Amino acid sequence: MREKGETAGVIAPPPIIVLALLLSGIELDALWPAPFLEETVQYVLGALLIVPAVALVVWAIVLFRRQKTLVEPWKPTTALVLAGAYRHTRNPMYLAMVITFAGLGFAIDTLWLFVLLPVLVAVLHHGVIRREERYLEGLFGDDYRDYCAKVRRWI
Repeated sequence: MREKGETAGVIAPPPIIVLALLLSGIELDALWPAPFLEETVQYVLGALLIVPAVALVVWAIVLFRRQKTLVEPWKPTTALVLAGAYRHTRNPMYLAMVITFAGLGFAIDTLWLFVLLPVLVAVLHHGVIRREERYLEGLFGDDYRDYCAKVRRWI
């Protein structure tokens, strides 16, 4: 079993990963514009993804607060969160980040964010989620393994 003070050892805070790729996409679009939507459509599609994704993040944070554990994966975890959104996906916050990223691709009307989307998923998967999984399995053992057997990693 791991010590309670250890952390998952994620490669970087996930919001920083998202922001870095978002800024990269915006810079690529400034160099090589890649619009693909009409103005009204871009905002509608963006909002249809961003609004529920933000709601999902808020819900997940509330669930963490109720369990009195930290949201930040670079800090020690004190409890498993298994209720609410966590009954359907083990990573609602990361799922919401990916959905928001796609929504921003629509909202700012650039294909570059869709080109970078698989990069975001891969970095979150290998640099954050897999590390968190090893950490949580070491910390919570069978309880976490049972949870993983019942709930998918993404959706």
